[in-house]
Order: sequence, then C-alpha cells, then structure tokens
Amino acid sequence: MRKKSFYPMMALQNIVKNRRFFVPYLLTITGTSAAFYIMCALCTDPGARELEGYQYVQSMMMIGMMVATLFTAGILFYTNGFLMKQRKKELGLYNILGMGKAHIGLILCFESLIIGLGGLLSGLFLGLLFHRLVTLLLYRMLRFAVPFGVTASLPAFCLTAAVFALMVFATLLVNLFRVQVSNPMELLRGGNVGEREPKTRWLLTAMGVVTLGAGYYIAITVEDPALALALYFIAVILVIIGTFCLFTAVSIFVLKALRKNKSFYYQTRHFIGISGMLYRMKRNAVGLANICILSTMVMVMVSGTLSLYLGTGEIIEAQMAADVNIEVRCDPLDPEQGALTSDLIIAESIKAIEAQGLAVDRSRDISYVYAVTESKGDGFLFSHPDRGERRTLYILTAADYGVLTGNPAPALGRGEAALCGGGTDLETVVLHGSGSAIPLRIAARLESVPLFRKTVDKYVPLCFVVSDEEALMDIYALQRDTYANPYNLRWFGLIDLSESTGDAEASLIEDAFWGPEGLLAPDAPRDFSGYESLSVSLKARAERDGYALAGGFLFLGIVLGVIFLMATVLIIYYKQISEGYEDRERFEIMQKVGLTKAEVKASIRSQVLMVFFLPIAVAAVHILFDFNMVVKLLQLFSLRNVPLTAICTLDTVLVFFIVYGIVYLLTARTYYKIVS
Repeated sequence: MRKKSFYPMMALQNIVKNRRFFVPYLLTITGTSAAFYIMCALCTDPGARELEGYQYVQSMMMIGMMVATLFTAGILFYTNGFLMKQRKKELGLYNILGMGKAHIGLILCFESLIIGLGGLLSGLFLGLLFHRLVTLLLYRMLRFAVPFGVTASLPAFCLTAAVFALMVFATLLVNLFRVQVSNPMELLRGGNVGEREPKTRWLLTAMGVVTLGAGYYIAITVEDPALALALYFIAVILVIIGTFCLFTAVSIFVLKALRKNKSFYYQTRHFIGISGMLYRMKRNAVGLANICILSTMVMVMVSGTLSLYLGTGEIIEAQMAADVNIEVRCDPLDPEQGALTSDLIIAESIKAIEAQGLAVDRSRDISYVYAVTESKGDGFLFSHPDRGERRTLYILTAADYGVLTGNPAPALGRGEAALCGGGTDLETVVLHGSGSAIPLRIAARLESVPLFRKTVDKYVPLCFVVSDEEALMDIYALQRDTYANPYNLRWFGLIDLSESTGDAEASLIEDAFWGPEGLLAPDAPRDFSGYESLSVSLKARAERDGYALAGGFLFLGIVLGVIFLMATVLIIYYKQISEGYEDRERFEIMQKVGLTKAEVKASIRSQVLMVFFLPIAVAAVHILFDFNMVVKLLQLFSLRNVPLTAICTLDTVLVFFIVYGIVYLLTARTYYKIVS
C-alpha cells in the first residue's frame, strides 16, 4: 500500500514544494477552462436558441472557442516548458540517486493528473458559477430578453473536459519525451548553462526595420475599408515579425551602446542590470516581444469592439430614418414603373399597418440618384470604372434634404448644388455622361446627411443637393443613358408609428407586409412586382440585429482580451521568477564584496523598469499606427465616428497601462524577494 501511494505522494510533494511555479500554471488551466465552458454553454443553450438574432452570438462564441483553444494550448506548452526548465536539476538528481526514467515519468504522470484534474474541476466549477451571471450581462448588452432556466450544459461540460484533458495529456507526452532523451548530468548543470554575449545582428536589424516599416506603411496609408480588411492580417504579420526582430537585434544594440557610455554604465544600479540583460538577451527578447504583441492584441480587440458597440445606436439612427423604411429601386422614365406612384405605396403601406391595430404618426418620402463614378479632373464620370479613383455619388433635392435632416437647404438655382460633408475642393463639379455633361456650381457647403455618411460603401461617398425634382431627373437621365442598368433612382418611404416599436410591434408590421394577407404576399390584390426591387426594413429589427452583432463582438473581445491579458501576466511573472533565480547568486556575490541592500534594490528597480516598460511603450506605438486601419475596418460596419473610436482607444490604453503597472509592482516585488 505504501509503495502504491509513494508516487502520488511524491508528485503532490513536488507540487507543494514548487508551488511558486505550479500555482500560476494551475490558475491558467482554471481561468481558460472556465472561459471555454461559458462560451461553449452559450453556444449550446437550448433556451436561447429561440431568441431572434441569437445566431450572431452563437457564431461569435464558436469563433471565440476556436481562438481560445489554440491560444490556451500555446500558453500551456509555454508554461510547461518553463516548469520543466526550472526543474532540470531536480529531475537530474532523482536520476543520479537511482530513480529510473520510468519512475520519473510516473511521477510526472501523477503531477499532470493532479494539476490537470484540479485546474479542470475548479475551472468547470467557476464556469458553472459564473455562467448565469455572464449570460445575464451578455443578454443585457445584446438587449435580449433573458430566458428563464439558464442551467448547466452537459455538452459544454463534456467538450471542455475533453479539450483540456487532451491539452494536458499532450504536455505530459512532451515531458516524458524530454526525460527519455535527456542525460542526467546535463540535467544537473542545465540551470547553470549561461548565455554568451550576443553579437549585434545588422541583417536582423535591417529585416526588422523593413518589415515593421512596411506594416506601419500599410496601416497608415490604406483608405479603402474593403482593402483594409484584405491587408489587415498581412500588416499584422509584418508588425509581429518586425517586433521580434527589433527586440532581438535592436535591444542588443541599445544595451551595448549604453555599456559604452561610461558615465551611465559605471553606476551600481545600471552596471548590474545592463550586464545581466545583455548576456541573456536572446531569450529575454522573445519574452519581451511576446508581451508587446499580446498587449497590443488586448488593446486593439477591446477598443475596437467597444467602439462598435457604443456606436451601434448612432449607426441605426442614421440608417433607419423611420420605424418602417420602404426602399424602391426603379426607373421613373419607364411608363409601367412610373404608374406605380409613391403616394400609392405609402397609402397602401399605412393601410396594411393600421389593419394590424397599430397607429401611424406620420409618413414622408424622399428619392435620390445613386451612382458609382470615376473621378475626373473637373468632376466625375458616369461609367463602369475599372481604374482610377472611384467615388459613390448620392444626389437629392433640397426638399428631400430637409426631410432627412430637419434643416432647410439654402435656395439653389438651376446649375447650382450644395455639397454635403465635404469630399472635394472643386468650385464647379462636372458630371460627365457618355455624350454630354452637367456642370454644377457649388453654391453652399452643408453638414453631411447621416443616411449617406453612415451607409457602407465600397468607395468613398460624396453627396450633392440640387435645386428641385427637375434638376434631379436631368442628372438621372444623364447617368441612365450611360449605364446599361437604369435602376439607379432610389425612393424611400418613411413611416413612423405613434408609439415605440418593440419585437411585438415589429412582428405585427412584418405580418402587415409578408403575412398571408400582407401587402407583399404572393396573392395580394395590389401587385408591386413591376419595380426592379422593393424592400422593407424595420428599425426595431435593425436594433436587434445590430446590438446582437456588436454585443457579440464586444463580449468576444472582452473574453479573449482577458485570456490574452492572463497570458501576458503569466509570461511577465515567469520571466521575473526565472531571472530572479538566475540573478540571486550574482547579487549574493556582489553583496559579499560590499554591495549594500539599498544598492541592490536600486539596481533591481533600474533593471526591471528598463525592461518592463519597453514592451508596453512599443505596444502603444503599434496602437498609434494601427488606429487608421481600425477606423477603416469599423467603416465596414458603418461606423464612421472617428472621435468615438479615438476616445475608446485612449481609454482602453489608459486602463491597460494601469493594470500593467499593478502587474509590474507585484512581479517586481516577487523578483526582489527572490534575489534579496
């Protein structure tokens, strides 16, 4: 019996003895498994599947689970590698004292079982404990009705247990392989193998400058949101490569330059820190680069998703000018389509809505010309552009400008236009067709029209206000003669209800249009199929889908941000501990030759400050250069509120700096306890 319990007790004793190393590893498994369980439970929650818009959340959680799995696996392997490196002497001593590799492997098996089982069970417990709370918070963010009976999810429980058991088992296999191929004497002196002074690598420095510069150049010069999406991951990869190269090469160059500065180097607090960092910089640089990249990822994810969530209300208000928005694409010069008048559509729509027991407050309509053009020297060309700068034009009348914005447009004469929101410095803009042109003198400059400013466009939008319907139809006729597709006049019918519209009212409106006796039902008495297209969008549904999408992104950004932050703290902690044990003997020798406690503390502070805040400073530079690309990516979701994005980014960076400073204080204290 005693023999059977020897190896489990030995494993437990090792964990307790090395708790400074094992506890963070255990906490990593606990935290990541809890997060994984919660995301998995949200995906499989049967009570939530019936909610409108839940498919967005489900997609987000599935993405989060995949990212969390890959990232957690990397962190666990990193942590496991650190643990094994710190225990080389211990394992070598076991082997020298007569314990075979099979017995050492058995101890490692029990250690993995204890840590894995403890971390997984505690993680599942936390996941079960916080599942309902997180669900309530998430649904509040999404503006969903909270379903009753949020209970434990057996599929999520089983999947979490399987995934994390597999990861712990994989790390165990790696450990067993290391023990099997290791030499006992090499293990005994493994912790004493020092680093040679690294050479300044000019080629690596040049590579870092080029890749980082290329990534920055892409980020600050891209203008097209669609192109920003295509180039984003290329820019990220270039910046990551550049970060690793520069931390590895430039840091060595800087340390050697500081060493050459006699007045700086030959001070107690600088001499010890610089000399120590220089000789282990190859290993140190990788850790610093990892911290920098992870910090950047956290800040970008949280700030971007927060901007999108806070801007969702503004996006919806801009794109949904009324409770019910009816869009028709038509050719008014076609006799058949011209007979289907806007007054008829509005009247029939109001009749169908009121038949559902809903009261209509007011109705109005607008029309505008939409066209993608090619920039020309004196204006824009109606064509099918395949080269050059492209612009999307919106052209509407002064009366419709007043309907959309509530502000009257200035009096405009024939041949005059008002420019909304800027976009060109031309005093006279010429619209070119296939055989003729229409010049428009810019008589006034107005605020941008939210409906057009916020709409997702492949190309940069530009909006003009012309004097009246006749001027608008002249422009429409010009582009109609040019394009093969004439359906570029768009009409909007806008209907507001007397009371606020929720899901119940939205369902009634949908029945009014698409129900068995709805206005757009296949056997409806009034046929509107003569139009190129007729679509109805509801503000209530846009709010539901918008907040479901933005809230899902924000929740995912927060969860993954916490996981990445956990990894950052773990790398910092292990880096400080490993360097503390390496430096302890050096500081003991220095104290024996006269170094005081105060000088030791000053040297530690100088070393930690010098290294600790370098990654966060570089991360802040990354954020600065990445800001333009984030702004362009958010435009794909119709968010063009740059000040809001800037505020969210600044606040996120400040909060992260505070958290990073707290981590610095705690880890520096741990380092000092080890070396002093």
